[in-house]
Amino acid sequence: MWIKVKVEGNPGHGSRFIEDTAAEKLHRVITSFLEFREREKQRLKSEKHLTLGDVTSLNLTMLNGGISFNVVPSEMSAAFDIRLPPTVDLKAFEEQLTAWCRAAGEGVTYEFHQKYTDQSMTSTEESDPWWKVFSGTCGDMNIKLKCEIFPAATDSRYIRAAGHPAIGFSPMNHTPILLHDHNEFLNEQVFLRGIEIYARLIPALASVPPLQTEA
Repeated sequence: MWIKVKVEGNPGHGSRFIEDTAAEKLHRVITSFLEFREREKQRLKSEKHLTLGDVTSLNLTMLNGGISFNVVPSEMSAAFDIRLPPTVDLKAFEEQLTAWCRAAGEGVTYEFHQKYTDQSMTSTEESDPWWKVFSGTCGDMNIKLKCEIFPAATDSRYIRAAGHPAIGFSPMNHTPILLHDHNEFLNEQVFLRGIEIYARLIPALASVPPLQTEA
């Protein structure tokens, strides 16, 4: 979810103690959101079996408002990037967003700039023919797999939403995670090994017989 919280408050001159300002309300909103962020961060740290994809990440990414140093603005806004695992009750979470905004005062609203509601998950059971071939081929290459929910976003979400299974896979091991960071790199040997792995996986998956529902 990408949401923008818009806040309206009383404007005035910067020399006065204006009551019920947009900044005060926005401060309450940000506090509620970031306190939730801290709880999820601590849950990830304390529950060792969890990965980043098992908790809800939340970050304040944009702030806007004001026209001059000496004018209290009538409107301000904050944008948040929220990544939820498919196990979260979306209706309950949106009700929580509404409650945080309501508690901040009058004139506080939010709008979605991006919102995905499909929570389909691809099977990793041995009875699933796709997973059986995928994991079996990796096993033949002595590759140890670790299954987890990818915490960012991939185009797989569109495939799953259309009713098709999709598994994200990366052979980039022994590589630091530097998404959107400076100096992203991939070791030459890791890259070449990845080509070998895909050269085995693609024919194996392409040879899976059609399922009854696909015939």
